[in-house]
Amino acid sequence: MNPALSQIGAQMSHLTGVRAIMKDIIETLRAGEGQQFINLSAGNPLILPQVEQLWRDCTAQLLASSEYGEVVCRYGSSQGYAPFIKAIANDFNQRYGLNLTERNILITPGSQTLYFYAANAFGGYTSSGELKKIVLPLSPDYTGYGGVCLVPEALIAYKPTLDIDAEAHKFKYRPDFSQLSISEDTGCIIFSRPCNPTGNVLTDDEVKKIAELGASFNVPVLIDSAYAPPFPSLNFTPMTPIFGQNILHCMSLSKAGLPGERIGIAIGDKQLIHVLECFQTNACLHPSRYGQAIAAYAVNSGELAAISENVIRPFYQNKFTVLEDTLFEAMPKDLPWFLHRGEGAIFAWLWLEDLPITDWEFYQELKQVGVIVVPGSTFFPGLNQEWAHKHQCCRISLTGSDEEIATGMQRLAKVAQKVYQYSAVSA
Repeated sequence: MNPALSQIGAQMSHLTGVRAIMKDIIETLRAGEGQQFINLSAGNPLILPQVEQLWRDCTAQLLASSEYGEVVCRYGSSQGYAPFIKAIANDFNQRYGLNLTERNILITPGSQTLYFYAANAFGGYTSSGELKKIVLPLSPDYTGYGGVCLVPEALIAYKPTLDIDAEAHKFKYRPDFSQLSISEDTGCIIFSRPCNPTGNVLTDDEVKKIAELGASFNVPVLIDSAYAPPFPSLNFTPMTPIFGQNILHCMSLSKAGLPGERIGIAIGDKQLIHVLECFQTNACLHPSRYGQAIAAYAVNSGELAAISENVIRPFYQNKFTVLEDTLFEAMPKDLPWFLHRGEGAIFAWLWLEDLPITDWEFYQELKQVGVIVVPGSTFFPGLNQEWAHKHQCCRISLTGSDEEIATGMQRLAKVAQKVYQYSAVSA
């Protein structure tokens, strides 16, 4: 059957960003049966024994409690499971000196759903026909932002400035405030901190400046904190969550060991929360309560924050160190390669300046030596202007073993050297 699709149906039936690349990766793995691939593409967190045990223990507590039937056998509030909301409010009030009530918190089926709600509640065409823009102030950023908006022309991203340390082969993206435009036609602002794919952490001053620009026009600022403290605490540099009247602090428990349960958390002004809660009521009634119930135990006990800081963070920080050390040893020093400063998340971001081929072609070359990464051009949603830099980067996952990461980077270094040398000879 080939039904006629609406405009929105046609748009939403196509994969975007990394999801489109993953289709090629799956086909590559199937076609290469018998060939050993080092797959450094995935954003799926590894199963750490201590983290899995935490969720087993919390599940046992739920099973033994009188609340079990209420959790799984009853519909719930559109806002989320009340004991989990209370646990989040108490934790954040104590940890950050806030004064949250349950009206300041919304639970969603994953944070991707939260951005879908916000992008279409605050962005797109108004009832009077005005287009409200969804602004990504620092590109590259999370590829998923490209698929959440039902009005594609509403999404706009801004090029960053590049802070380059050529001698150390390192660099960092920074917001270009001379170009960033927030105005009456801005509907909302979204950015990740720490950033998927780059590992970038915007400074407190940069976050506050963006929030102030938004506040001038009553614009909500969504800070995607899927890798931030207090859980999963995947920041490798000191950082503190920033809160404010127009800030929606958006969290996820996916990298804290519960990606299968799809738990997103929004913390912010009760009027913003109310808008998103109404959207959720119309979309799916309420999020699944099982994951929220076991998460309430983990948050209340303090174990989730402790494991995040003492197990999850050092595990991935060590992975980045392995990758960084191997690249510095294996990459020719005369090549113009730069590794983004590893400030957080579970990825590394490599820039090959003046790469003689496209990032997609480089990805294909790496597959020939059994290494799979993600081409960087998929991480520039909303940045429609031409920029050669978009086709010179790749995202490398830290979810392989230490040996896989080291071997993968050694092979990558050889492919990079070959590509640049071939270009020089051809010229």
